[in-house]
Amino acid sequence: MKKKLLSASLVGVLAVTMLAGCGSSSSTTSTAASTATASTAASAATSTAASTAASTATSSTAASGTSLRLVNGKIEVDSQLKELAAAYQKETGVEVQIESMGGGVDIQSTLKGYYQADNMPDIFVCGSDSDFKNWTGHLADMSSESWVSDTDGAYKDSDGKTVGFPYTTEAIGLAYNADLLTKAGIDPKSITGPDSLQKAFETLDSKKADLGLTAVIGYCAEPTNLYWSTGNHLFGVYLDAGLKRDDTKYIDMLNNGGALDSTRFADYANMIALFNKYSDPSLLVSGTYDQQILNFASGKYAFVTQGSWIGATMTSNDADQYKAAGNFKVGMLPYAFEDGIDTIQTNTPSWWAVYDGKNATAAKAFLAWCAGDEGQQYLVKKAGFVSPFKSCTYVADDPFAQTIVDYTAAGKTSAWHWLQMKDGIAQNATGQVYADFASGSIADATAFASTMAQVCKQYYAS
Repeated sequence: MKKKLLSASLVGVLAVTMLAGCGSSSSTTSTAASTATASTAASAATSTAASTAASTATSSTAASGTSLRLVNGKIEVDSQLKELAAAYQKETGVEVQIESMGGGVDIQSTLKGYYQADNMPDIFVCGSDSDFKNWTGHLADMSSESWVSDTDGAYKDSDGKTVGFPYTTEAIGLAYNADLLTKAGIDPKSITGPDSLQKAFETLDSKKADLGLTAVIGYCAEPTNLYWSTGNHLFGVYLDAGLKRDDTKYIDMLNNGGALDSTRFADYANMIALFNKYSDPSLLVSGTYDQQILNFASGKYAFVTQGSWIGATMTSNDADQYKAAGNFKVGMLPYAFEDGIDTIQTNTPSWWAVYDGKNATAAKAFLAWCAGDEGQQYLVKKAGFVSPFKSCTYVADDPFAQTIVDYTAAGKTSAWHWLQMKDGIAQNATGQVYADFASGSIADATAFASTMAQVCKQYYAS
């Protein structure tokens, strides 16, 4: 039976990868990731607001020497960024026009239209490698800016030049309810490897009734709508957990024919098996993102396999349930599937790039101000961003903000390189393998590891 199921998985992957090969799927992958990390942002924007923003942007005139234009991709912080711009104008006399787009607007297509009309903004958002590649040769080099040495989140192009300004940070780690762990007598700092992680899960499972837990962990491997959570983010844990930010060993292996490190992935597979065992069975294979976050916010899970972006949902859409659960303190653990892994993974979900036009110097001056004390005060305290700058002392009013700040200040962060995987692999291949393991179609961690190795190899060969 096991051999038959494994073969079926591979046949399915080959079928979908042949379809995926008919066109680029980079925008699909990027959109899925953006939807995952900014679900609150997406729901905040209506199509009417998006249309108005796009219309206003199109009619804008080209910037003068004392006026800059910034295209913002987070429409939910439009008013906060305009407040930031007003403060900058009051201090410097330079006007910064904020053009916010969201709610389904294709920002890159809009920018291409601006370029054709000789109406490019001075600063604009880019959210992926492919976005930056659209503007090769047209972006200002910011490598010599003072803020570059103060952050690990700057975007560098293939030549090593800094062309992207990080304005916020998101993190991937094993999120936990600190109050529940305290009640269970578990010190998060004691969880430093696979043995201590398993012990913590066993302890929590034995006390579920007393703690009011539905399950130890909220882990969902549903393959149609949540492939990005498993196939991108959790797979990215294998690629980067515990590594220095510039270490690309495992993503390089993957991109060289779909190879996996058998020893490291075997250890990783054991962690996924632990998640399967102690997850909520009603969520594991067929649950939704909203259910996953709501149940965690309600105190029904001690852990959840999502990133820091869920804090915004917990304090908005799920605010009543979170309050009823005591507005508990949260934290993040490294995904310590091997002893010694002591980092969470942080990255900037999108960046501000500077168009290399007549206002490039003025635009860089504005971004330098944004990286400074006054700019950070607005971006963190007003817009609610988690600062990517090490020197920043402000902490956003977000449940996970302090955790990210602490790991960043301690130098205990790894990068995430899943964005560099072959286009569509999560949606068309690896996400289904997680689902098969969760459903029992793949019997155990050893079979999961071998299946994943075969699927990755086949996908890269297709």
